[in-house]
Amino acid sequence: MKSETISAYYRQPSDINPFPHGFIAIEGNIGAGKTTLCKMLEDDFDCRLILEQFTDNPFLPEFYKNPDRYAFPVELFFMTERHKQLQESLSQRELFPQLVVSDYFFIKTLLFAKNNLKDEEYRLFQRLFHTLNSTFSKPDLLVFLHRSVPDLANNIKKRGREYEQNIKTEYLQSLQDAYFNFFKSDSELPILIIDITEVDFWADQSAYEKIVGLMKRSYSKGIHRASLH
Repeated sequence: MKSETISAYYRQPSDINPFPHGFIAIEGNIGAGKTTLCKMLEDDFDCRLILEQFTDNPFLPEFYKNPDRYAFPVELFFMTERHKQLQESLSQRELFPQLVVSDYFFIKTLLFAKNNLKDEEYRLFQRLFHTLNSTFSKPDLLVFLHRSVPDLANNIKKRGREYEQNIKTEYLQSLQDAYFNFFKSDSELPILIIDITEVDFWADQSAYEKIVGLMKRSYSKGIHRASLH
């Protein structure tokens, strides 16, 4: 793949979208760098951000200690909060012409729930999810920041959130598998998977520029892969 270099960055006027996409969702496993990338894009392109408020979930610290007991309330809380946030933000898209960037895609709700819930709980959760999901438009581009599981674990350790320090590598791998199984089954979205294993794009301007260059391309529906290595 031929790399691209963005020659200059400056804060764009809010009525100009330099990307061929109106709504981009940035996804990835825990510790991939989703929110960091979104904030960098906001700084350079004045896009409107939709950032997941995961720290507001009162069940999350307890879930990492006792997942069997707290899986259902933690996933239900995430689903209702994500739905409320996306509904409020995406309903205003026609009023604001600039790029909208989110650090999650609503399907994440179902992927995590399938990974964390027992069968009966998941069947109930799935019914609720599909009812809520039908109210949203899909992103014009889904970007998945891919890192190896050891790299994810290293990033989680470095950022130092106390309640994340006991996350097992097996759990990270199961989430990774859930994402890729979804990508294989969904043919309605343009999905760009970028391998950024051991790449700290927040400290490496050229790596960040390559990511932006990839995101400025137009993509057909289906899976597209790129690597910064």
